[in-house]
Amino acid sequence: MIEQIIPYVIFLAALGSGLIAGVFFAFSSFVMTALAKLPAKNGIAAMQSINITVLNKSFLTVFMGTALATALLIVHCILNIENTNAFYLITGSLFYLIGSFLVTILGNVPLNDALARVRSEEETSVPLWKNYLSKWSRWNHIRTLASLVALAFFIFALS
Repeated sequence: MIEQIIPYVIFLAALGSGLIAGVFFAFSSFVMTALAKLPAKNGIAAMQSINITVLNKSFLTVFMGTALATALLIVHCILNIENTNAFYLITGSLFYLIGSFLVTILGNVPLNDALARVRSEEETSVPLWKNYLSKWSRWNHIRTLASLVALAFFIFALS
């Protein structure tokens, strides 16, 4: 029975990786650049609002659901290592779990938490904002690439 649902789990992992890659790509390609062009207090306030708003049911369902799907795929592959798609599934899953999920938790979230404590009107927030933009964007580029690579491996597994 589990074998019958695995293609659907792969499909969901591919869709989730693609959706998350798109969100991260938007931030890497234009959102952070637009925020950086604003006066620091406005950019900080906007990012603080984004960081609160992103914690919603739709985003968290896709982000966490994809992590769960990839974890299930790893377990499935360990138990069925002879599976011809095991390499693609494990590789795609690790790219998502490490490069997207773990990088978010260990890289972007701590930066977001630090930014949440900043009062955007204070002049001392300007250097912190510039540092935040640089570090957050670097981590986000990694998440974007990792999610795209995960998507590609899941597509290979489905073909």
